Amino acid sequence: MAGKKTPLYDEHLKLGGKIVDYAGWLLPIQYEGLVIEHNAVRERAGIFDVSHMGLIQVEGRDALAFLDYLMTNNINRIKRNQIIYTFMCYPDGGVVDDLLVYKHHKEKFLLVVNAANLEKDLEWIEENKNNYQVEIEDITEEISILALQGPEAESILQGLTETDLSKIKFFHFKEDIKICNISALVSRTGYTGEDGFEIFVQSKKVEKLWEQILDFGKDYGLKPAGLGCRDTLRFEAALPLYGKELSADISPIEADLKFFVKVNKPSNFIGKDALKEQVDGNIKRLLVGFELLDRGIPREGYKLYKADKEIGYVTTGYMSPSLGKSIGNALIDIDEAKIGNEIDIMIRNRAVKAKIIDRNFLKNNK
Repeated sequence: MAGKKTPLYDEHLKLGGKIVDYAGWLLPIQYEGLVIEHNAVRERAGIFDVSHMGLIQVEGRDALAFLDYLMTNNINRIKRNQIIYTFMCYPDGGVVDDLLVYKHHKEKFLLVVNAANLEKDLEWIEENKNNYQVEIEDITEEISILALQGPEAESILQGLTETDLSKIKFFHFKEDIKICNISALVSRTGYTGEDGFEIFVQSKKVEKLWEQILDFGKDYGLKPAGLGCRDTLRFEAALPLYGKELSADISPIEADLKFFVKVNKPSNFIGKDALKEQVDGNIKRLLVGFELLDRGIPREGYKLYKADKEIGYVTTGYMSPSLGKSIGNALIDIDEAKIGNEIDIMIRNRAVKAKIIDRNFLKNNK
């Protein structure tokens, strides 16, 4: 199997990880099993190797203004050591990528982007650099990232550092934290609906850190977790995945994520006019949640119908490990996007009844 390997590739094999090609990277889809790992994160803790995520550093005197021009969210409003979720959009409102922006200070930022989009993102950023005085650097290979997620995440990591982790607020980060005497940048965002941390460390030191966190975390029920449960966890928590709920053809407004599109911010940004039109009501479809009323499992791409008329398709669907029922996200005609509306989903040439529900499937998630 050809593909890029993270520095932890051999560790995944040692732990029995089932390796798949994901966005050109060889990564574990699971170890013991998707449901076991999913439940470990919901109930105790799981640790993910997310070193495949793209890391782009933007530095220079115009870094703040440049990123505010590229991004839909208001980059001007975040403070030092704060993180913001945002989109880069095309002029028509389609999404280049969804990402996290880490602010070191007004002249230095870190962008955490989707692995599959790294090359495209770099090209887009360079193309739109114009006369902004900035330097753009891909540091993906230099830095590895571990994601420690779950109710016991803070207890586990706190046992390995003298820094008071309770002081790191949600969507903030702190640099130069010593974990097992290894210097790391630690943030608190998460992609699972649970509390947790992202640990950014030099790639040559990540293997030692992975081993020590896993060893120390055993008493807390910590398990290594693969990409399979990462998807079920994020989906239950109503978090989007690029290529499913967002794409060049699906705007943030259609994806029901207009909160992160600040069409009223003072500065101009790419896609502003098209997105403002959509915010003002000019959309024909919307992302909704649904629950099956009959037996079956909805899969990505399955078509939705209302009275024999095709009205949309499934973007993500699963038998939810946490809720024990079949749920999903679907992009459907705006006229049908009403909570409680009953629809049909074609599953293996059979019409299965479903009902539109709130997409925040886990009411108490973070």
